Amino acid sequence: MKINSKFWSPVAASILLLAVSCSNEKMEEEEVKTTFTGEKNEIKLLTLDPGHFHAHLVKKSMYDQVDPKVHVYAPDGPELKAYLQAIERYNTRPEDPTSWEMEVYTGDDYLEKMLSEKKGNVMVTAGNNKEKTANIKATVAAGLHVLADKPMAIDVAGFEMLKESFELAKENNVLLFDIMTERFEISTILQREFSMIPEVFGELEKGSLEDPAITKESVHHFYKQVSGSPLIRPAWFYDVSQQGNGIVDVTTHLVDLVQWESFPEEIIDYENDIEMINARRWTTDLTLDQFTRSTGLPDYPDYLGGVVEDGILKVYGNGEINYTINDVHAKVSVIWNYVAPEGSADTHYSIMRGSKSNLVIRQDAEEKYITELYIEPVEGVDLADFEKTLKEQVENLTEKYEGLGVVKVADKDAWRIEIPQAFRTSHEDHFREVTERYIEYLTAGKLPEWEVPNMLAKYYVTTKALEMAQ
Repeated sequence: MKINSKFWSPVAASILLLAVSCSNEKMEEEEVKTTFTGEKNEIKLLTLDPGHFHAHLVKKSMYDQVDPKVHVYAPDGPELKAYLQAIERYNTRPEDPTSWEMEVYTGDDYLEKMLSEKKGNVMVTAGNNKEKTANIKATVAAGLHVLADKPMAIDVAGFEMLKESFELAKENNVLLFDIMTERFEISTILQREFSMIPEVFGELEKGSLEDPAITKESVHHFYKQVSGSPLIRPAWFYDVSQQGNGIVDVTTHLVDLVQWESFPEEIIDYENDIEMINARRWTTDLTLDQFTRSTGLPDYPDYLGGVVEDGILKVYGNGEINYTINDVHAKVSVIWNYVAPEGSADTHYSIMRGSKSNLVIRQDAEEKYITELYIEPVEGVDLADFEKTLKEQVENLTEKYEGLGVVKVADKDAWRIEIPQAFRTSHEDHFREVTERYIEYLTAGKLPEWEVPNMLAKYYVTTKALEMAQ
């Protein structure tokens, strides 16, 4: 295998690059354990095809249990270069620098090489989704743990393969887990907390198709800043056969939150507890100039030719799903725009409707694009009694969330929860938090009983919705 020296020259010396020849030389192998005790550096990471920026966000921080040496297996190209450059920025930043050492293998057989060498015990993958499910299945079949970026399946066939992957993971006693960062967003955490306080929320309504009990909407943007730099996306990100439709991508987070908040730590059986109602998808239209700005490429690649009309790229990034979960009506939707208006960013809206109050997350201009949680009593509730009870319950929560407060919204029968800045970690920080949680599961040797069935329920909803929308 040949390494292009010009290609690699920008990567600084702290990145250790191993060029592995294609000869039949045998490398001395060291057995790597797959059970953990909490010992320093016992978790040894493998990174497979890091084509998405989420792959490097997992490594924005160091972890005591994780060995600094990371074995990377990927095709040669700009995506690998961007990943390594991001790691180098983390290693050389002035405050709290990381100390990752990257050992890289490039070649068409990168998956087979990773599985035959077994230089690590936990594989992290975040990249092109076309082969991701098959790669996950092969990895757990080889007896390796997997931490995967969403989505782990992008169509019904992928869902069937994912079911097989979980069965193999159970047989081989390894943990397959996906990166659900939104569970660590403080407004969502508090929405969940208040939904479990009957004195404030009452009981979750059943809702209807026209007026769901739970609604979650997410707006994202193709062009954005990540870790202080403009995000350059690979061209395949705009190919739904490789990235997946929006209805099976970002909605993974939303469906996960519906389950996680509404039925905390309960097992969801997708065959009995989920009823799909309808789903739809529509395109975001991009000009060639917008595509070029996002990818750095002067032209559309040939594989996008079928979705280009009169020079306009039509991406099925948008979708809506209506379904019931345990007879509760839920609606999730995702919208992809090209770029956010000046001063704004990706936004999230969520409402949980209770018999006493609605719990509403807003992130619009009025909130200065910061997620805020509002508690809005339903009609007929005595407002004075409600305010007294709400303040008492907020005070109780300060034992867990120091500094939490509540304030009446002017001219409205609503209250806003005052969230201390210390709890407002960023989206990028959430990758550290979800990785730390996964490390806890690895050390315990198991996932919570509800996690696997609920992951299956989640991917059933998204992939079945795509089938309905098509």
